[in-house]
Amino acid sequence: MRTIKNIFLLLFIALTFSACMDEYTEEFTANSPVYLSYEDLRAAVKSVDSRELVNPGKIYFKDGYLFIVEEFEGVHIIDNQNPADPQNVGFIEIPGNVDIAIKEDILYADSYIDLVAIDISDINNPAEVDRVEDVLPYTLPPANDEYRFAEVDEEKGVVTAWEIKKVRQEMEYHYYPIYRWGYAEDALSNAAPKLSSAGGQSTFGVGGSMARFGLYDDYLYAVDEANLHVFDVKVPGNPSEIGQQNVGWNVETMFIYDNHMFLGTRSGMRVFNIEVPTYPVYVSDFWHVTSCDPVVIADGYAYVTLRGGTTCGSTVNRLDVIQLADDYVDNDLIASYPLHGPYGLGIDGDVLFVCDGDAGLKVYDAEDKTAIDDHMISHFTNINTYDVIPLGGYLFMIGDDGFYQYDYSDLQNITQVSHIPVYRED
Repeated sequence: MRTIKNIFLLLFIALTFSACMDEYTEEFTANSPVYLSYEDLRAAVKSVDSRELVNPGKIYFKDGYLFIVEEFEGVHIIDNQNPADPQNVGFIEIPGNVDIAIKEDILYADSYIDLVAIDISDINNPAEVDRVEDVLPYTLPPANDEYRFAEVDEEKGVVTAWEIKKVRQEMEYHYYPIYRWGYAEDALSNAAPKLSSAGGQSTFGVGGSMARFGLYDDYLYAVDEANLHVFDVKVPGNPSEIGQQNVGWNVETMFIYDNHMFLGTRSGMRVFNIEVPTYPVYVSDFWHVTSCDPVVIADGYAYVTLRGGTTCGSTVNRLDVIQLADDYVDNDLIASYPLHGPYGLGIDGDVLFVCDGDAGLKVYDAEDKTAIDDHMISHFTNINTYDVIPLGGYLFMIGDDGFYQYDYSDLQNITQVSHIPVYRED
């Protein structure tokens, strides 16, 4: 009996102590948030003089102009009407920007939690014409992962940076601040372009394989890690939110093809039917090992690069080729090829371009899907590659050290025709 009483006494003391420890105050060195107020955020979009590329992200092409995202800061405008001599002609300041898409003369961009519509009909004087507020996830910029994170107060505005300093804050027992990467995941849609006659203007532009924005019909899609956000852009300069739906988890990229949306996730490719654009319908999954996963589609085949390491999970680095069923339900893996550390990729007919990280740009003849690695056309080394857009015989490529452009009209003599370097302080 005494033993039982002692046990109850010990349990009582433990529970009492635990209750007292639900909250406590701790002082520690942390990433402390630097805020931009919502009022200032919504007055920050403006056109300024051109500036150097410093931390380039995603790329987009429309009507002779390239748009290169400077991550979390805005968009570079590159006049590429002469591919051999591209001109950096301007910059649009857009705080928190990671993704863009363009319909007609309107550029859509994320600005932290808002979607912004910018009129680029006068390319020398872009101007914000509309904004849909509070529609995108609250996200945080990169930080020093050697330190913990101080509490974030969303009421103060968006977090634009971090400063390392000592903080004192109330903590829950066994609670540690958690870094939420969310919408701007590594990333850095490849919307199906509606091109008019040669020399004319297109309805949509063309993005790279790492994108999370996509255009289809009169709708703009934006995907975060778990949710698809749908916007009505029938009137391009006046977007409106339709709603959002859950589309899975760990979503990273979007590609639109044949009335279907293909989402690259860390665990596989998810397919949705968008014949009714406002209500995407789940069709199928194609599962693979945990990894980062952009996807491009052409002529009934999906090409998927898998990258392991860091937040991507496994150590697998490869290219998968998937034959798509007519109904996109029973899709079959027909070949896999080892790679070094791939990111984005692009396909033009049977020519496949793969950004294999610091192993460089690889170009393949992909006509024989079962022997792609036996038919490498070119390999450009000594560059760290991120994403590509192949279009009309020219390849636009972005990497750690800048923007590259290649002429691949002669596949036996693919040549670099221009380069805009990244600016680095000595």
